[in-house]
Amino acid sequence: MKPVSYMNEWLWPATGQPLSTIIVEPSTSSQLVPWPLLQLFLAKFGAWYDHLAPIPRLILVISLVSSSSITVYSSGGRLHHQGTMTRAIRLLVLSLLGLFGIILAQQSAPIATRDEGDGAPVIPNIIDPNAVNAQSVCPGYKASNVKETGTGFTADLVLADDACNVYGTDIEVLDLVVEYQAADRLHVEILPKYIGQENYTWFVLPESLIPKPQAEAETAPSSDLDFSWSNEPTFSFNVTRKSTGDTLFTTHGSRIVYEDQFIEFGSSLPENYNLYGLGEVIHGFRLGNNLTRTLYAADVGDIIDANIYGSHPIYLDTRYFEVDENGSLTYAPNATDKSAHYESFTHGVFQRNAHAQEVLLREANITWRALGGSIDLYFYEGPSQDEVTKSYQTSAVGLPAMQQYWTFGFHQCRWGYKNWSEVKDVVDSFAKHEIPLETIWNDIDYMKAYRDFENDPINYPYSEGVDFLERLHQNNQHYVPIIDSGIYAPDPKNASDAYPSFDRGVEQEAFMLNPDGSLYIGEVWPGLSVFGDWIGALFNGTGANRWWISEVARYHSKIAFDGIWIDMSEVSSFCVGSCGSSNRSYGSVDATPGAPSTSTHNRNINYPPYTINNFKGDLADHTVSPNGTHHGGTLEYDFHNVWGHQLLNATYHALLDIFPKKRPFIIGRSQFAGSGNVAGHWGCLGTDKGGSGDNYSYWAYLYFSIPQALSFSLFGIPMFGVDTCGFADSVNEELCNRWMQLSAFFPFYRNHNEINAIGQEPYLWSSVAEASRVAMRIRYALLPYIYTTFYLSHSTGSTTMRALMWEFPNEPWLANADRQFLLGPAIMVTPCLVEGATTVDGVFPGVGSGNVWYDWYNLSAITGVSQAQNVTIDAPLGHIPLYVRGGHVLPMHEPAMTTTTVRASPWSLLVALDRKGEAAGGLYLDDGESLVPDATTWVDLSASASSLTAKPTGDFVDANALGNVTILGVQGTVSKVELSGIEVNPDNWNLDASKMVLQLTGLDALTSDGAWSAEWTLSWS
Repeated sequence: MKPVSYMNEWLWPATGQPLSTIIVEPSTSSQLVPWPLLQLFLAKFGAWYDHLAPIPRLILVISLVSSSSITVYSSGGRLHHQGTMTRAIRLLVLSLLGLFGIILAQQSAPIATRDEGDGAPVIPNIIDPNAVNAQSVCPGYKASNVKETGTGFTADLVLADDACNVYGTDIEVLDLVVEYQAADRLHVEILPKYIGQENYTWFVLPESLIPKPQAEAETAPSSDLDFSWSNEPTFSFNVTRKSTGDTLFTTHGSRIVYEDQFIEFGSSLPENYNLYGLGEVIHGFRLGNNLTRTLYAADVGDIIDANIYGSHPIYLDTRYFEVDENGSLTYAPNATDKSAHYESFTHGVFQRNAHAQEVLLREANITWRALGGSIDLYFYEGPSQDEVTKSYQTSAVGLPAMQQYWTFGFHQCRWGYKNWSEVKDVVDSFAKHEIPLETIWNDIDYMKAYRDFENDPINYPYSEGVDFLERLHQNNQHYVPIIDSGIYAPDPKNASDAYPSFDRGVEQEAFMLNPDGSLYIGEVWPGLSVFGDWIGALFNGTGANRWWISEVARYHSKIAFDGIWIDMSEVSSFCVGSCGSSNRSYGSVDATPGAPSTSTHNRNINYPPYTINNFKGDLADHTVSPNGTHHGGTLEYDFHNVWGHQLLNATYHALLDIFPKKRPFIIGRSQFAGSGNVAGHWGCLGTDKGGSGDNYSYWAYLYFSIPQALSFSLFGIPMFGVDTCGFADSVNEELCNRWMQLSAFFPFYRNHNEINAIGQEPYLWSSVAEASRVAMRIRYALLPYIYTTFYLSHSTGSTTMRALMWEFPNEPWLANADRQFLLGPAIMVTPCLVEGATTVDGVFPGVGSGNVWYDWYNLSAITGVSQAQNVTIDAPLGHIPLYVRGGHVLPMHEPAMTTTTVRASPWSLLVALDRKGEAAGGLYLDDGESLVPDATTWVDLSASASSLTAKPTGDFVDANALGNVTILGVQGTVSKVELSGIEVNPDNWNLDASKMVLQLTGLDALTSDGAWSAEWTLSWS
């Protein structure tokens, strides 16, 4: 080994090989010291030395060299004073013995214990001026051994030159798999050719954890996507859209870097590109070209552009082309000509990798970097956002969970409700002020010393809770408590500190471990805490899931909750490393080997050679350390981003155990691709309890709630909302007024704030109370429309909240529009987001191509507006501008105080005709709660030629009559109205010719058997 390289490995932990892997067993032919003791010393010295920073390493080496030199110098007779020589020798011997003793006193395994408080200071590579650019030193690969398959081909990728080993150890031979899985989906996978059990999870994301899209047939389908590759100068590939000739993704001009702890690849992008997705992040909807997206679940709060709670490694790329008179397409990076004709194409790219990642968006390119895993790319052809999103969900992550009807009502929560009496007063106050309240929530206040599954016996006794919940349920209202992710680790020496939930978890091997087999003990709200081992349960059959399901059921037997709120699930820990290991000893847990397994061999787990731009810096800061160990030997390093995802899965099955036939209702914090299959998410935009999530009561976060919601629609998590009125800091009346109205048009609608802020229940200000009543009347009237829209998200993958740009895909000036949105296809929301403003600017998309918009409040059509025109709209405090899109039929109910009462009220229809006098819509009916409904009905609603027809199909019986019908955009005069051939009494209908609105009331008598009991036609002439 060269001297410089040797010293580099000893002195610089960020780039050098760990010393513990350099030290090898010497020859046993001559042993002056018993080898087991020396071996123990060397192993412990290596592990101890590996954790020293560069400066302490340098001091140690200089000290040893200096003292040794003095001793040699003196023993050679150069120091003539015998006493000085004796003291020098004695000092060296004592120093070495002291060092020997300190090292031998180290624990016998690389415990995850590290300093409490903040993690070690690290410099992200993207801002480190001394960081090595892997593209400048790594050789890339050459493809060979190409073999065709039924759906594509395979090949070997071999290093093109000497390994660079810049941020790990280069993988010499890779497997390339290219397969056309479906007409709209291309799969490109690159992973090491030789993978064994010992390094399986370094590179492979198990399908049992995150499903892997599969080819739909044994032969390749016809596709508009084309894959090509080249070996010049090194291996690169292109993905092209055949119909346009547009290159969607190309690695040409860059090299693929593939090491055991670092992967890098990228693609050039067109000028002024439009990318969306890559969550979870607080950012505008369009990501822009100067952003580094870090995908590493972190409990960090509302930091703009930082990595926060979830990881969704998918983006959508929308490109606009100008179409000339011959139909030829020209890419339009700055499409501002309102007279030109444009056409857009959208494709999606999903990188199925759960390791810590960075995605660098720069002016002309995108670069992916990961600390492990594989290159597992899925290209979705589109060419529309709707097609990409549906295909992504149906092939990769699963369709969103259907929600119970009541979950679309209003939810109220606060951290700071001191006892059951205060919670009861809040519920009563909503009723007193005639503001609908569907569900009351509890934050951690209800817990005994912040322990899961135990109530505070003084403030939240079980007996009082039973009485309160019985009354709540009798009123058709609901209750949801928080359950945190950390489980208190009691003091085994203190009998009064006993915690049965913990004891049962230990018995079932339910918790994560240190590398030596002892329990990993971090710190959360209750103090020292352990964390569920969902990975060990999945791969090794240990008992985390069984334990969790049992504990949730035990708690429900005491407190009859209706859903669960999961928090702190990144997973959050307030100290760095297993900080409780020195204070709690439960003995070693049998970490029985199982598949897949892994180890830290040859990997720097806690401090990877490449430092991602993690907001917290150290990967162990405010979370479980990367070398936290799962039963079976796998490491948290390889599964960190899916810890919260697996907790949501466990909670889903826990609720199914309690309510076997009901849809589980879960709102969770940390999520991964596919979490929407079991849960919803609340937007955590700011500083929470002790430095975790939820939003600030600032105007900026009122705005940010919209792009965050639109992004989660793309991720397949439509059950989304934010902490209305803000979580941290005290809100003011104006902001809460605006926020209560905006959130009324999100699928999940909850007000929530923290203990140190003022109360913000909407009844505390008269103006907020009235604004809330106005918005809630609209929301509750629209519940059938919202429920139907959400059902289509659940059954087809369509979005519930929608960006204007994709509903009107040929209007490039909408590419950055994220201050307006659509709820479903027909309701456009244009909120006022500026403090002190009484107007708001908005656009009316599609007017240039004949679309009609109607004002929700006065029912009149919007006129005098040109294409792409920014219109100033009145928005006094307490008013949120809403518009109905022509061409749609909206099913509605009468608003009420609970969703149960809403569902029992007469039906009504709002028919918004387009310029052709046509409209269409649908209505989905079921019992509102069953996981697999016994009966369902779908009603097709269509209007044309001065008639409206309803065609029900299915066997769900709804006995509510049709009360009212309102038709917008009626042309000409009306002298007669008939319902299925029976003339409607003229007293029951009215035509406002100036607004072109036909209103019918009192239809109950003509539909007494139920509005959807049979097909009917309403006509006017």
